[in-house]
Amino acid sequence: MMRAVAVLPTATWNPSAAVDTVLLDHDHRHRRRIALHTQSGAELLLDLPQAVRLRDGDGLALEGGGVVVVRATPEPLIEIDAHSAATLMRIAWHLGNRHVPVQVLDRKLRIRADHVLADLVKQLGGHVAEIDAAFDPEAGAYAESHHHRDDH
Repeated sequence: MMRAVAVLPTATWNPSAAVDTVLLDHDHRHRRRIALHTQSGAELLLDLPQAVRLRDGDGLALEGGGVVVVRATPEPLIEIDAHSAATLMRIAWHLGNRHVPVQVLDRKLRIRADHVLADLVKQLGGHVAEIDAAFDPEAGAYAESHHHRDDH
């Protein structure tokens, strides 16, 4: 069984070191220790000193060398937009007030698919589209991240 002992943030490691890939949904990308199966079917033990929020493109450094690439699995999501920035901010406030994990994009929001929340968004003047995509919500004000996020 391979053993991953460290996380290499996206773009900080050489892709030629990749020996395999692991696909994880959002719920499985915040871990300290878990047994996984790679795309090739190999067994992988993620064994870190503390829980880490894994991101699409991160590398898992293997004991003895090599890297397993983390890829985010597409999930059923709702992509939200609105005719005005004020409406989109109001929607974001209501979702935050309900402690809903939200991914913030340029002029759009993403949440996990939920018909009750979709109806709320529509009542607030937003537009919803059902999509399948990787979900990478904001970590929150008190969450610690293993590396800096600089996207969108």
